[in-house]
Amino acid sequence: MDTRVNDQAEIYLRRQVAACTRILNGEDILGYSGHVSARLPDRPDVILIQSFDQSRAEVAPDDLLVVGLDGDVHSAPEGVSPPDEVSIHLEILRARPDVNSVLHFHPDLPVLFTLVEGAELRPILNHAYRWASGIPVHPDASKIVKPAQARALAETLGESHAALMRAHGAVVLSESVPALLVDAVHFVENADALYRASLLGKPKFLSEDEMVEVAKKQGRPRHIDKLWSYYVNKALVAGTLPEAWGAGL
Repeated sequence: MDTRVNDQAEIYLRRQVAACTRILNGEDILGYSGHVSARLPDRPDVILIQSFDQSRAEVAPDDLLVVGLDGDVHSAPEGVSPPDEVSIHLEILRARPDVNSVLHFHPDLPVLFTLVEGAELRPILNHAYRWASGIPVHPDASKIVKPAQARALAETLGESHAALMRAHGAVVLSESVPALLVDAVHFVENADALYRASLLGKPKFLSEDEMVEVAKKQGRPRHIDKLWSYYVNKALVAGTLPEAWGAGL
């Protein structure tokens, strides 16, 4: 199958998805499984996503598959297939036109909050205002491979920007790939802070008013640009990303 790409916007997005995947892997947020997806520019019914087998530490722009929200594979490197859980991305993006990028991953600390009766992952750090609408827990602990399962997960999400999957993993939703990277980092940071605070005593969660105030003052686009640049440059120095990618991110 011919996977050559001539569209500059798609080339740029491919590099972003590959870079985000490698960076999250390098930061021990995304492990040997899990995946990043993104809508193609000007084609909201089509996504980029990595294959089932591709190492998250080595994924390159040309390794990505193009998959329609109907599940049809539009293009792919020869001999590869979408991840088993591709329906998670397809059904969430179908249900949420405000979202352009999705991460499914299996972070240890956040998932702990699905394993203890009465435990709840809530915003405690200021950057976690992103989840002011809540972090629901999806009750299905099985691997989500069927569209019907994924639609149920999308229903659990509602208008939230993240959800936990009981005894399994999590999904994070964002408006862009750089925003997804930043949100994933803060999602794990918030879970870690809440876990540690719980060991000391009763946690002091952010109030609704505090989250509104933080959102006003932070300036999300500026914050995303700053952290995306930081993590890209960190990965370039560490060799997680090829030097040739530097000018294109």
